[in-house]
Parts: sequence; structure tokens; C-alpha cells
Amino acid sequence: MEGNSRLLALWCPDWPAVAAASVAGIPAHRPVAVLAANRVVACTATARADGVRRGLRRREAQARCPEVFLAKEDLDRDARLFEPIVTAVEATVPGVEVLRPGLLVLAARGAARYFGSEERAAERLVDAVAAAGAEAAVGIADSLSTAVLAARRGAIVAPGGGAEFLAPLPVAELAAEPGADAKYRADLVDLLHRLGLRRIGDFAALTPAEIASRFGADAVAAHRCARALPERAVSARRPPPEFTVVYRCDPPIDRVDAAAFAGRMLATRLHGALAAAGTACTRLVVSAETEAGEELSRFWRCAEPLTAAGTADRVRWQLDGWLTHRSRPTGPITVLRLEPSEVVPAGALQLGLWGGSGETEGQARRALIRVQGLLGGEAVQFGVLSGGRGPEERVTMIALGDERVPAADPALPWPGRLPEPAPGVVLVDQPAVLLEAADGAAVEVTERGVFTAAPARLRWGSRQWALAGWAGPWPVDERWWAPGSATVLARAQVRLDGEPADARVLLLAYRDGGWRAEGVYD
Repeated sequence: MEGNSRLLALWCPDWPAVAAASVAGIPAHRPVAVLAANRVVACTATARADGVRRGLRRREAQARCPEVFLAKEDLDRDARLFEPIVTAVEATVPGVEVLRPGLLVLAARGAARYFGSEERAAERLVDAVAAAGAEAAVGIADSLSTAVLAARRGAIVAPGGGAEFLAPLPVAELAAEPGADAKYRADLVDLLHRLGLRRIGDFAALTPAEIASRFGADAVAAHRCARALPERAVSARRPPPEFTVVYRCDPPIDRVDAAAFAGRMLATRLHGALAAAGTACTRLVVSAETEAGEELSRFWRCAEPLTAAGTADRVRWQLDGWLTHRSRPTGPITVLRLEPSEVVPAGALQLGLWGGSGETEGQARRALIRVQGLLGGEAVQFGVLSGGRGPEERVTMIALGDERVPAADPALPWPGRLPEPAPGVVLVDQPAVLLEAADGAAVEVTERGVFTAAPARLRWGSRQWALAGWAGPWPVDERWWAPGSATVLARAQVRLDGEPADARVLLLAYRDGGWRAEGVYD
């Protein structure tokens, strides 16, 4: 599916909920919702008609629709039940690529030629899926993301008309499809809403230079989607054959657990070879051979470069689908093969130390536990968002391994809390500083919560700066019942005037008749 060829996306609506209902034997008219982390991640149309929406908590979903059937998220179940759908589509049009369970894509050109038109090809695929026991919608467009959004509306976009089709859609549609979005897309959509860009066309009207200079890498990819341009960079290339990894099963595999173990081992080998070459996989071919000589193969395409864990998951899903499908292989699996069909530079895959994908987080945790063993349990701590008014109060330090319980509930109201954004650096020792007026008089805060004079200069130790600006003071009404307690009476922000290295913004706290530096803004 390279170049400017047309793409066809086939979408099975609410697939996680449909799969959960199928396994539980729930009739089609009963509302069904799928939960992950106690929140709704998918629901059927009948549940939406009663007010259930993605993101709702369990109790709220049950309150809106008491008869809703709740199921846990199970990606293995979704993939296993989607395999018959993929098989039915592939029997009609070969060359299927699975984006996620419930969504697949294929080249539209060959199907349109064979069936006579794109409309006829879409009809035949919908009929094939219906014969397999599911509902589906088809979208056709010039780019992958446009085809996926078109499938959600059952639309065929005219050649070259992708941008016109996307322009009137809400910008939230850029984050509507989890199988084609980067992980930070929801935050980007929220930011665009706050900036007044409510339609995809508004976002597409910005220039690429404006996007690249003001937003992150995902915004650049989303902007290409909004302009109906190909998402993948032209650097994507066909990998050399030595990246292909093969496992000859002895004894042959006929159980899902054994196949999953072999798939994880192959995924580790594959990503070791890719990492050594500085590349990452975005399109994977999972192949198998059976004892009876049968050959099975399936493409998996991903919006982001795969990690070893992500590859192992897709191999497990595919093998689970093959081994449990009613038209399962005629014999046990004797050969497993993973082939990266498309790779990108490894720089496209960025793993963080905390919350990262793959093995990075586990390696970091093992290293920190070792540090704890050498230096003591309190030697390794991390911050947990807490309740409070000042920046230091809103961080509770927890030792690694302890329960993540903050000192105060951050969800409670905190009158007088410092507004966002918070300082990038919190000064734990809170050094004393002097705030002076233009005539050298000390600036204090009166009982009415105002400055005694306009701040003009700040002294910190042996250094001093003129002020380019200031904000505040903001009175803080806390612990008034405890006489003699060293509590903060007011806070203020000051901007230092000087060279770029010194032109920073400080957060000051006024207590006991003097000023202290609480934080530094980035």
C-alpha cells in the first residue's frame, strides 16, 4: 500500500463490546459496555442510546443504564474473535492488514478493478463480514487516516478530496480512532479546542512551520492527517531479509500458551536485531507453517513503531485466533516466522524512563531496587500529586515500593491554591530574599493583602536584579487559628530583568515579615 494508491478501511463498530457480548451470549438488544481501569472504553449503540459514553466510570454508566452488561477489557478475546472476520475479508480480497481488532485496511485498487467499482467492492466486503456474523462499514480514501475516518461514516472519498472531506469534521475526530492515533492525541485535541480550532479544517489551515515550531512531533503527524497527507514519512523502507526471525517448533505447537511463549521469544530476537541496526518496525508479517504443510500469514500495521512487548502481544493475538478459530489449521504449527515488512529509524520510537514501553521501565525499576538495597528504603523516592495550596505541599514523596497515598487529597477544594502553571523547580530550603521599592525601602504585605510599595528590585544573597515585572500579591488564608505558626500570608511572582540566563520568573512567599523564594518557573 505504498505511494498514491487508494486505501480501503473496514471498521466493525464497537468491536470490544460486540466480542464481549458474543462470548457471554448476550442478546443483541441488551446494552453492553467494556471497562478498563473502572472506566468505559467501548459500548454498543443500545448502551449509547441510554447515555453511556466512553470515559464514564462504572457507577455512572450503571446509573444511566441499569440493565447494561459490563465486561472487562480483553484484547486477546477481541483479536481471537476478529480472526474469522479477517479470514472472510481475505477470502474476498487478498492483502489484508490488521490495524487493531475491529479495524483492517487493504489496497482498494485491485478490489475496485475486480468488482467493477469501489462502491461494488465495499458492498461485497460488507456482505462478506455480515456472512461471518458481524456488522461493518467501509471507507475509501487516498490516505490511511482519511480512510479510517471515512469508514466511521461509511463514506467513499473522491480522489484528491480528502482535505475537503475532513475540513468540516470536529477536531476531536483526530483522536477518535485508537488504532490510528499517537498516545498524546487527546491532549492535543484539548489544546486545539482551547485555542479555538474546533474543526479539522481550522487546524489544517495552519502552516507546517507553525505546527512544528509550537507543538510536538505528534501534532505534526496529526496535521498531516488533517491535510489528508500520507502519515508515514518517505523514509519508511523495506527491511533486508536478515531481520526475519524463524522458530522451528519441536515438538509442534497446538496450544495457545505454548505459541505465546514462542512468540515472545521471537519478538525479543527480532527487536534485538532491529535495535542493533538502529531501526524500528511499523508493519509486521506473522507467518506460520503447519505439520500438514499449510501456510498461514497475516499483516499487522501500527500507528507507532512497535516495541518488543507490542510485537509479542500481536503474535499472541494472531496465534490465538488461528488455533481457536473454527477453521483452525489442519495440524499443529511447526514453524513460526516474524518478518518486519516496513521499518523506520529508531528515533521514531522514544521510550521514557518512567511509564515507558517495553523493557525500559522494568530495567529502571530493578536498578532502583538495587540502590534501595545498598542505601536504604528511603534512598529512592518519587513524587505523588497531593492536595495543598503551595507547590511544595502539592508533592508527597513516597519511597519506591510503598503505597502511593498522598498526604492530602488533591481532589478536595483548596481555597487560595496557587493557580497553574506550577513552578518547574521547587526550592525545598526556601532561601530568604529581599524585595525592595525604587527608593530602597523594603516591600511588605499589609493586612489588606497589598504591597506597601511597588516592587522594583530583588536581592538574593550578594546578587541583585531589577524587576521587569511582577504579579500579586495573592493572600493565603490558612492556619489562622494557630497563633505563632510560620504560615504563608501571601505569594507573588516577579520577573528578573537581565541577560537571558538571568531573566527568569520566581515564586515568592511572604511569611513572618519577610520574603522567601519558593520556586522557579521554566
